[in-house]
Amino acid sequence: MIFKFKREPESGLIIVNVEIDEKFELKMILDTGATNTTIDSNALYLLGYDLKDNIGSVEIETENGIIETEVFEINSFSSLGLIKYNFQIQVYDFLAHGIFSDYNGLLGLDFLEETKFCIDTKENTITLTN
Repeated sequence: MIFKFKREPESGLIIVNVEIDEKFELKMILDTGATNTTIDSNALYLLGYDLKDNIGSVEIETENGIIETEVFEINSFSSLGLIKYNFQIQVYDFLAHGIFSDYNGLLGLDFLEETKFCIDTKENTITLTN
């Protein structure tokens, strides 16, 4: 499967569309340096999730130090032609921590687990094979 992606003009970030529960679409940054997928808690709340329904919390290391994130299980989470059911994501309040972004989070390597992928920055494509 080959997918075209957009790049953020100033930063070169790779932007992908993500669909949650087969009805909500978000724009996220593909971050091959991120172990886990992380979504802004404000976006999740606006999608109708109750932020008290987390299944736990975990500490993660970021470039700014260690932070604590909530863990949620999403019924279906898809992007780049892949779909994961009961996919666990990390949720973090971007605004409360001074993170202002046009995007709703980071698509991490956990989503691409068990998938061979190649990112072609010349053609702005991602090729995926199982």
